[in-house]
Amino acid sequence: MEFSRVFFISCSVLLLCSSLAYGQAASPPAPAALSPTPTPAPAPAPAYVNLTYLLSVAGPFHTFLDYLESTKVIDTFQNQANNTEQGITIFVPKDNAFKALKKPSLSNLSDDQLKSLILFHALPKYYALADFNDLSAKGTVSTLAGGQYTLNFTDDSGTVHLDSGWSKTEVTSAVHSTDPVAVYQVDKVLLPEAIFGTDIPPTPAPAPAPDISPAAHTPSADSKESHSSPKSSPSNSSSHKILNLGIWSQLVLAVLGGVVLFF
Repeated sequence: MEFSRVFFISCSVLLLCSSLAYGQAASPPAPAALSPTPTPAPAPAPAYVNLTYLLSVAGPFHTFLDYLESTKVIDTFQNQANNTEQGITIFVPKDNAFKALKKPSLSNLSDDQLKSLILFHALPKYYALADFNDLSAKGTVSTLAGGQYTLNFTDDSGTVHLDSGWSKTEVTSAVHSTDPVAVYQVDKVLLPEAIFGTDIPPTPAPAPAPDISPAAHTPSADSKESHSSPKSSPSNSSSHKILNLGIWSQLVLAVLGGVVLFF
């Protein structure tokens, strides 16, 4: 009886151990822990461009900068340059371009017209010099003045020409050209037709070259002598006459003296 009990307990223990071992062998391995994917660092924001400082140290662009500040357009340019994805392109005339501006005069413009004229010198997008080759094929391009304030561009072998109707000029140098801000120097003030009308005065024709005529022939000393020789001939003949008269007088006196001595 005790033997049967021991045998039963032993079989139960073996059965339990074998079932536990089978369960461990059949269970799938635990999945390996996945490492987290690193998040890429955000691209650095472009450096802030201070247009007032940039224009004050370049140029000289003092006249244009004075207009920017007096019309408050500098705030519009700064916001477009640093707070938009498109950026800005500015065409800046030098001080002598304003001094050369006689007609029309900017002094007769209203405050709104003057503000529109200054806004007319900027495009609401960054354009590198290489971009103007494609831009020239698109026709008129809108400026920050909006509406009918447009410019035409042509690219002539790398030289960018601008046409506002009243003004025809070209980019003479790049003051600053790093996305999102481009500043280019031009040699004339951009005058929009929307302010000054379409009655554009004709471009004056270039002055004709002076007609240099050959110098008049100056008579030489020889020719003067040749011309004056006939005039001197009367004086020569008169001297000959006087000489002959003197000889005859001496002869007459000699004959009279001989006659007196003879008698």
